[in-house]
This record gives sequence, structure tokens and C-alpha cells, in this order.
Amino acid sequence: MNVIDTVSRAKERTYMKTFTIDTDNSISVFATPEEAAATTTTPFDTFTSQKELADLAAAWPAERLVAIWNSLTGVKPVKSFKSAKAAAGKIWERIQSLGEPPKPQAERKAKGGAPAAKGAPAKGKATKKATPAKKASKAAKGAKTAKAESGPREGSKTAQVVALLQRKNGATLVEIMEKMGWQKHTVRGFMAGAMKKAGFTVESFKPEGGERTYRINQ
Repeated sequence: MNVIDTVSRAKERTYMKTFTIDTDNSISVFATPEEAAATTTTPFDTFTSQKELADLAAAWPAERLVAIWNSLTGVKPVKSFKSAKAAAGKIWERIQSLGEPPKPQAERKAKGGAPAAKGAPAKGKATKKATPAKKASKAAKGAKTAKAESGPREGSKTAQVVALLQRKNGATLVEIMEKMGWQKHTVRGFMAGAMKKAGFTVESFKPEGGERTYRINQ
């Protein structure tokens, strides 16, 4: 393998399409695992290939696989699958179009010739509305900040994790897994995504001879 092949493969790994599925069976797609962790606020599992999805599916109940498939747009509802592997294959094939940009509207109008030109004035109107849009954006940002300052909703998963991490010695990875019923990668993703987005600075450390521990910097 030459240097060019090595660099090319490294770049493919860096920008590998990453899928996430949360506890509500909502599937999202991101450019990288880091982007998924930074933008997703609920506990989730990640996968980047059909094999990784199949490995996850093997641990899920058959009812969940059926629910995931039936929630996808444009599919024919089913009552069961022959196996978890078969379900993962069909789901993987179906979600490959997620994240692909829609066909540009200008390109669709161009086929009609004259109608494309009629769209020009609309562009000017959109420009005039830019200022109100900015105000709305600021208002939304302010509301988001206020929500973060008020703290997580009582009884929510975030509130439960915060309570564990605010203890004097924090909480170990195993303690969080047992308390929340999560897997290791779910805990890590939650710390990097939901906790960061909620405005908490989480310290991660591993005492000599001890277990990975998390705590909130007060």
C-alpha cells in the first residue's frame, strides 16, 4: 500500500458517515462520530456499517426491530422479521438515503425554462425578511440559554446523571451504567453530547488501580 492509499483511507475513516439511534428509535446521520456526540442530546447508540448495526440489533428485542422499520418513511409495515440480522440488513439499506441533500429547486425549475426566471423576485423578498429572522434566532438563543441556566428537568435522565456526578467523588462508569441501564458507549456519548450541551463541564479521570470516573466541576 503506497502513501496516497494510506492517506486516502485515513481520510475516509475521519469523514465516515455515522448513524445514531436513540431510545425513541429515531435514526439520525452525521458526518463524523464527533459531530454525533456534540449535537445529540439524548442517550444513543452509534453505527457506521451494516455489521455494526447487526451487532446492536442482536441485543434488541424483536419488537424494537419491527418498530424501527415501521417508523421509517415509505416502508411497508411488517409484523416480524426472520432474524435480527435480516432486520438490520433491511433497515441499513433503507437509511442510506438519510442525510443526502434534496435536489436543488433551481435545478427542477430549470427544466421548465421560463418558470425559473419567475422565481427571481421571490429571492429579493427573502432578503428583506432577513432582519426578523435574525431577531427570531436571537430570541431562540436567549430562550435556550435561560433553559440551560434553570437546570435539567427534575426526574429527567440528565438530572439523574447530574445528581450522580455532583457527589464528592463523582460516579464511576460502572455506577452510571447500572443506574441508567446504559452501555459504555452510551455513557460516553451522553457525557460528550447531552452534558456538554446542557452547560455542564464534566471531568473524566481514572485513579491508579481504579475505574473510569466522571464528576462535574463545581
